[in-house]
Amino acid sequence: MYSQVLSPKDMQVAIKLIRNFFEEEMAKKLNLLRVSAPLFVRKDSGLNDELTGVEQPVRFSAPHMEEFGEIEIVQSLAKWKRVALRNYGFLAGEGLYANMNAIRKNEIPDESHSIYVEQWDFEVMIRRDQRTLDFLKQQVKALYSIFLDAEEMLFEKYEHLVPHFPKELVFLTSEELLQLYPHLTPKQREHEAARRFGAYFLIGIGHPLSDGKVHDHRAADYDDWTLNGDLIFYNPVLDQALELSSLGIRVDADALLLQIEAKKEEHKLSLPYHQALLKDELPLSFGGGIGQSRICQLLLRTYHIGEVQCSIWPREVQEKMQNLGIQLL
Repeated sequence: MYSQVLSPKDMQVAIKLIRNFFEEEMAKKLNLLRVSAPLFVRKDSGLNDELTGVEQPVRFSAPHMEEFGEIEIVQSLAKWKRVALRNYGFLAGEGLYANMNAIRKNEIPDESHSIYVEQWDFEVMIRRDQRTLDFLKQQVKALYSIFLDAEEMLFEKYEHLVPHFPKELVFLTSEELLQLYPHLTPKQREHEAARRFGAYFLIGIGHPLSDGKVHDHRAADYDDWTLNGDLIFYNPVLDQALELSSLGIRVDADALLLQIEAKKEEHKLSLPYHQALLKDELPLSFGGGIGQSRICQLLLRTYHIGEVQCSIWPREVQEKMQNLGIQLL
C-alpha cells in the first residue's frame, strides 16, 4: 500500500534541494550558463517546438501588437536556444540553460503527465567533428552521473530514500529494442527494458525501423534523428518506464532537408529559423530538455506527479488520489 514518504511541507524542502542540486551540477558538468527564457514566441518565427507535430500550442493575440499576428506559449525551447547561442556570442564548448515553463494542452493527465511542464532546457555549442554518436554518449554519461549523485545527496538527508539507480547506464538503439521485443508496442518495449536495466538511453528516434514504423515521432527541425535519444528510468512505485530527458545533437542543413522531406513539411523552409539553418547562420549544437517535476517524482518516490507539482487534474484523477489518501498540490 502506497503512502507518501514526506509531508507536504517536507516535500517542498526536498524539491528545492533537488532543483538546486541539479542546476549547480548541470552548469558545472556541461559548462552551462543560466539565461532568461521566453514564455511565448511569435507564431511566424518558426521557433516554437511542435513536439510530435500533433500537439497544438496555446495561442493568443496582444491588442497592442496585432502586427505580429498570433503569439504562442512555448512547448519547449528546442529551437529558441540555438538562436540564443548565436545571439549571446557563445563559443564551442560553452552552453546555456533556462528554467522553462510551458503549457501542453494536448497532454493526457495521468500519474506522470501534466498539461503544465517544468523543465531545464539546455544547449551547448559544438564543433562539426563532435556530431558523432561517441560524443552524444559522452554527454549522456555526464548527465546520468548527476542522477547518481542526486540519489546520494538525498540519501544523506532522508535515509529511507536508498539509492537504486544502476551505476552503469545501458545504451540501446531503437532498432535493438525492437529486436529484443519484436511483438510488443514501442511503449511496452520501453517498459520491459526499463524493468530489465533500471535505466538506459534509447538512441535514434524518428526514422522508420525495420518493421516500417517509427519508434516515436519527433519534430523534423531540431534533433538529428540518427543522433538523438531519450533517457529512460524504471519507476518502481508505478512499475512503469519514465522518460526524464529527451536530447540529442541538432540538425545541420543536410539533416534538416532530409527530415523535412520525410515528414512532407517543406512549407516550413521559408520560416526565419529554417532559413538561418539552411544558410549555416546558426551554430552546431547539442541539447535537450530535462523534466524537473518528473525528476522529483522519481527521486522522492511519489505515486503521482501532482505530489511534486501544482497543476489542474481531471475530477476522476482527483477522486482516485483522494481514495488512495494522496494529497495533490
